[in-house]
Amino acid sequence: MDANGREVIFSPLRFRNLEVKNRIFRSSISGRFDNEDGSITQTRINWESKFAAGGVGAIISSYVPVMMEGRIIAGYGTVHRDAYIPLWQKLGEAVHAHGAKFIMQLSHSGRQLDLPGIHNKHRIARSATSTREPINGVPCQAMDKAEIAQVVKAFADGAWRAREAGLDGCELHSANGYLFTQFLSSGINDRTDEYGGSLQNRARFLLEVIDAIRHRVGRDFHLQVKLGGVDHNNVMPWDKVGNRIEDAVQIAKWCEAAGVDAIHVSSGSSFPHPLNPPGDFPLDVLSTTYDTMITSGDFGLRNYLMFRYKLLRPIFHWIWFRLKKGHPVEGISLEDARLIKQSVSIPVIVTGGFQHASVITDAIHSGACDGVSIARSLIANNDLVKIWEQGADQPERPCTYCNRCLVNAPKNPLGCYEVDRYDGDYDRMIQTIMSIYSTHADLKIPAEEGLLTR
Repeated sequence: MDANGREVIFSPLRFRNLEVKNRIFRSSISGRFDNEDGSITQTRINWESKFAAGGVGAIISSYVPVMMEGRIIAGYGTVHRDAYIPLWQKLGEAVHAHGAKFIMQLSHSGRQLDLPGIHNKHRIARSATSTREPINGVPCQAMDKAEIAQVVKAFADGAWRAREAGLDGCELHSANGYLFTQFLSSGINDRTDEYGGSLQNRARFLLEVIDAIRHRVGRDFHLQVKLGGVDHNNVMPWDKVGNRIEDAVQIAKWCEAAGVDAIHVSSGSSFPHPLNPPGDFPLDVLSTTYDTMITSGDFGLRNYLMFRYKLLRPIFHWIWFRLKKGHPVEGISLEDARLIKQSVSIPVIVTGGFQHASVITDAIHSGACDGVSIARSLIANNDLVKIWEQGADQPERPCTYCNRCLVNAPKNPLGCYEVDRYDGDYDRMIQTIMSIYSTHADLKIPAEEGLLTR
């Protein structure tokens, strides 16, 4: 081991049924790279492959809806049909070719919809609650028991399809405001039946999904849960704060007892959230991209006007940035992860702005986590792991945490939009962003029967 002990970053991480070659996971992030029907494309394969080639140990996919009704954004791949198994198999093979593992993140949006697409445009979102989502104002309706049972089955079926595709595991996205969070959070869940009230009741839906997955795929298929630490649910000052870290610790214990193989720690009860992703939130860019979301909820136009007009921006700036005070950018969820890791015996992964090898090394050696997941710093430098292997603590041109990648995503291809990282060369920036679209598909004349519907 070298003087800094950084070799721990490059040592294998062993789970019960899975071994990852190092401690770096590409966190769940992607753009609108796929088809409207949920089938994945060569562009998606190109996107995931560049991170695998860059040296990460495993890729956690972007959220993959288990039902079309659970899509967060149209144009993302889904796993709601058996016919998509061969497509996901191709993606897994592409990632495996570079020695990395691929973990599918199973999800359902609930009331947290961004760009719903034609499947959800005129459908009231299903949630744990009938209280609309507070940031974009998406209307919703509390799920009844039959609907809950249907979603539980959809998650189990999605995990089975991931296993049949030869992927290396699944992750349940029960953080960041999506459907599981809507049940888990005391600041959101206002039910009075057996799925609401006490923490045990609020965790019932998640634990039923874990149980259903284990019955569907057995104990030999890797299953992890992405879990929020502290909710920080009061992005809007009038909302309830939500779950505390003590709640997250107990949920993690229940997950382990139910057969989960790892916990992946995040923070915040929405996405985006002032603490996730950490860093800036460029309102000037949102003024040109948020218009795609004006009709996504009752508050879309209100938000757009605050982004569009400079005189109104200080209102949103205060709402958003007041929660960031006192929180670091890098390792923002480390202390939550530490408390969870002290309470479980399974590995703990944590996300939150990691970019320095020394910070990750210290986090692992201190017992806060077993590995980290990274998204935006890898978008800025796809080969970040190889840079660390060569001895550097950070890249020569590091991620600036500007989050222009995030706020461009509703309208534009995902990529690094910090032009200063390209020496001010805008054309080179665009060329880099567009490189994954070099798919060169063969065009053909479709058969008549494939075009007509009756």
